[in-house]
Amino acid sequence: MNVKELLYEGKAKKVFITEQKDRYLIRYKDDATAFNGEKKGTIDGKGAINNTMSAYFFQLLESRGIESHFVEQVSPTEMIVKRVEIIPLEVIVRNIAAGSLSKRLGVAEGTSLKLPVVEFSYKSDELGDPLINDDHILALGLASEEEITILKKKALQINEILSEYLEQSGITLVDFKLEFGKLDNGDILLSDEISPDTCRFWDSTTKERMDKDRFRRDLGNIEEGYKKALERVLGGER
Repeated sequence: MNVKELLYEGKAKKVFITEQKDRYLIRYKDDATAFNGEKKGTIDGKGAINNTMSAYFFQLLESRGIESHFVEQVSPTEMIVKRVEIIPLEVIVRNIAAGSLSKRLGVAEGTSLKLPVVEFSYKSDELGDPLINDDHILALGLASEEEITILKKKALQINEILSEYLEQSGITLVDFKLEFGKLDNGDILLSDEISPDTCRFWDSTTKERMDKDRFRRDLGNIEEGYKKALERVLGGER
């Protein structure tokens, strides 16, 4: 498939227009950022790991009835996806208190929540992706009430599928963020990525971090953490 031009470059990916109007090519980068871009760096091999893991999870979820924008992986760092209009919301699912939730609510990291918590943040780099509620979303016209319901339902279904799968690999899915996009007909598809950049993966026994927190918190062995997560996801520890 011929790539025509760069459509968008984000912190972790480049999106290219292709010769097919309903297909984009996504190229994952090794660039790493944290704290709304205040911390920057490079994680060697991250692009290939995130691309491969995302492709694997998209196919796993597709087999369980969750449709995504994924079409095919075409290189270690590239995939073809369906053209969607991204809904400007991040859908966050939390199973265990960590990160910003612990800071906001004073809950010790590692505290299991009595039920999965779904949060929304407004996708805006300039504003730092602030948390918003359903009323904000409706008032700003970011999504309809029906679409909010669909996003929550899909997020919880994805959480159940991934948590169960990862537990078999010795990984606890602490929390994660999702993005969704809309086709021209209005159908809502899972989009973006599912990777150590967007999920907190903890070793189920040792609580070792295998995700972006290794970069955020200067824990060291960042590349090894990402590689270990991928190996387990693909079946290395099953």
